[in-house]
This record gives sequence, C-alpha cells and structure tokens, in this order.
Amino acid sequence: MPVSLKDIREAFEFVCAASGGEHQAFLCNQSGKLYCHSELCDDLDILPEDIDDTEKFLQIPDKRELDLGRRLALDFARQFLPDDFDDILQFFSGRGAYARFKNLLDRRGVLDQWYDFEAKAEERALKMWCDLNSIEVSD
Repeated sequence: MPVSLKDIREAFEFVCAASGGEHQAFLCNQSGKLYCHSELCDDLDILPEDIDDTEKFLQIPDKRELDLGRRLALDFARQFLPDDFDDILQFFSGRGAYARFKNLLDRRGVLDQWYDFEAKAEERALKMWCDLNSIEVSD
C-alpha cells in the first residue's frame, strides 16, 4: 500500500519535536495509516491494541536513529564553514551544542543554508528508510 512521503515526513517531524521518546509515530504496513502518540497529551490517535506487532507496525525513526545529528552538522561545517570546523567540533563535545552551532551559523549568515541542507538530508534518509523497510512511497 503506497504511503505519502509528505505524511511520513510529518510523522518524523512530530517524533523529533519532543525529546526522550515522548512522541512516537507508527506506520501500519497493511493499511498505510500513520498513528501518532504523545506522552504529553491525550488528544492524538488512539493506538491499536496490537501496536507492538513489529510485523504489522513500523515505528517512525527520529533524527538520532537516522544519524542526522552531530554527524550532519559536522558535514555541513566541513563543506560550508571549514575555517570554523574546529570550533564547531568543540561545540559538540558538551551540552548546548546545537544552540551554539545555530548561533554561529546565524552570525555567519548561513542559517537558512543549514536548514535547506538539513531538510534535504532528512528527505534522503527517510527515502532510504522507506526503501530498507519496503515501504512504497506515493510522492
């Protein structure tokens, strides 16, 4: 059953919007329906009783699972801010790395370029995830 890549992306963004697994999304292999669940509120989808059936449901990954965190930021730095690479590498050795990273990108005038770079990487990673899980994408 084909699934909209846009819908998968929205579910992915939902999952990534909260830390620590507070948001989850699942794709039903049989129907193509996406289910979103949050530990923070009750007014989302009611999860099917068999949601733990890994043959029937796939959990939508987060950025960490798709390796779209630190590595992606460092790839961007290597390509677009080579003179700042060592400083950015140092950012990622402690807490608050993304805040400092984005602050530097803003000061360098490349924050929009980062968002575009990140969005393209996320789309490639989600398409690859779909391929690996035999999910037919409709768009």
